[in-house]
Amino acid sequence: MTKLILRTALTFILCTAAFLAKAQLGYDYAQYDVGAAVGLNYPISTDVTKALKYTPSAQFNFTYNHGPFVNYVVEGQFGKLKAGDPSLGYGRTFENHFWAFGLRVQLQAGEVIDYSQSQVANAFKGLYISTGIGYLVNHVKRGGDNTLPAGVQAPGDNNSQIPYIPIRLGYEIKLFNQYNEPSIKIDLGYQYNKVLDDNLDGYKTGRYKDAFTQLSLGIKVAIGRVISYRKQIYY
Repeated sequence: MTKLILRTALTFILCTAAFLAKAQLGYDYAQYDVGAAVGLNYPISTDVTKALKYTPSAQFNFTYNHGPFVNYVVEGQFGKLKAGDPSLGYGRTFENHFWAFGLRVQLQAGEVIDYSQSQVANAFKGLYISTGIGYLVNHVKRGGDNTLPAGVQAPGDNNSQIPYIPIRLGYEIKLFNQYNEPSIKIDLGYQYNKVLDDNLDGYKTGRYKDAFTQLSLGIKVAIGRVISYRKQIYY
């Protein structure tokens, strides 16, 4: 009789545990991500007359996930910016080989919408907006300025360190593992970077501060301990 009671109790405990474990499928996420991305840079506001060019960059990031849809991203990147043509305008050209470091907070639509009742809403839950603060380390090679005497350059610094404000709009595709946890994430983003000085191109002659944009494609891998969210992530 005792064995029967123990067997029954054990069976009940195992069934209950299995039910609770199954009930949590789709609610869990990893606390951290590590990732990398490639990007195309485009200077949209400089002191160089047009003839702008797309140039590459590489990015590395570490993410703390406050939730699956609220993220704090620390990132570093290096790349190149280039513009100008000696035959156009003032004849100015520049090529900037830069390093950048930034911290952004990222809010995804899944945090604020109910995506459980609509396939359309579920598709948009990975849409996000992000902003923060960054720091640029610039190494610029400048061309000439045909409005100045030979050998004379316009004001500006070839080597500068400047803060900037990133404003990013993007979409994160979550790929789920066998436990319905987001384990791999594909990130497509468009970022506007407002530079808080006028030395991105090495020239400090215009009325407005410089700016550049980036289009990037990246991948993140979830690491660290698993945490439960208040609602189901996977649908």
